[in-house]
Order: sequence, then structure tokens, then C-alpha cells
Amino acid sequence: MTDIEKSIEKALIASKPLNCELCGERVYYLDGGQYQCRKCGNIMLDDFGKVKAYIDKNGPSPAMAISSATGVSTEVIEVFLRKGRLEIPEGSRYYVKCERCHCSIRYGRFCPDCVKDTAVEIKAVFADEVGEKPKYEWNPDMAGRIRFVDRRWKK
Repeated sequence: MTDIEKSIEKALIASKPLNCELCGERVYYLDGGQYQCRKCGNIMLDDFGKVKAYIDKNGPSPAMAISSATGVSTEVIEVFLRKGRLEIPEGSRYYVKCERCHCSIRYGRFCPDCVKDTAVEIKAVFADEVGEKPKYEWNPDMAGRIRFVDRRWKK
């Protein structure tokens, strides 16, 4: 993880409220970046909640407009796109790039073709590495005991 990625992760963690800004009581997570105070009912937003609220009110917008209106950096908005929490609408002039083939995608890290190819490659590697497991019979004497995995079965 690069220094930039670490600082973005720290910013995301720091944006999550722990205590109410009005009364100081503990808050709990509702949904979509919203947190509610247990005592006074005050609703607070983390960075994702701010972006979501802006998009709900104003519709699809460029990242720069969202960033300037909410105070959430464009790097954090890109993290939400990469994690699949936000999506670029069809017909947009700007897209994110697939990390493998660099084609334009609307959200996530990889395009559907690269996901499919990678899944096939991983499956092939595991098929070569693991092979077929031998058949074992369950040993009832070992039931309910902590043990090494290879000792719970009896040939």
C-alpha cells in the first residue's frame, strides 16, 4: 500500500463519527454513510454519506463538483468508485480505467472481461495445485475436540 493509499484510508476512517457533535453521546450506523445519535437523534454523515446526499439531491455530477460542494477529496471519491460504492452513469465523458487492461469502466477495479479471465486463471492454478483430495471417514472419537485438521479424519 502506497503512502497516498494509506493517507486516503486514514481520511476515510477519520470521517466516520463516533460521538454526536451536539451532545457527545455515542452514535450508531444507520445506512448509506449515516449515523444517528442514541440520545438526541441527531443524524451525522461520513464522507460517503456526504457524497450520497449530494448525488441524491443534485443527480449525477462530476467528481470535481461533488468534491467542492461536499469537501470530500476527489481521491476519496475515486476510492468509492473503485470499491463499487459509486457508479459513473452511462454516456459520461469520464470513466475510471481497468487496472489490468486500462479500458474504460464505470466502477470497480477491473472490467468484466478481466474479472472473467482472472477467475479462469485462478481456477486453473488451484486445479493444478490441489488436485483431488483422498476420501476419508469421520472419526467420532475426535468430535468436539480441538485438533489439527489432518488428525480429525481416520483412514
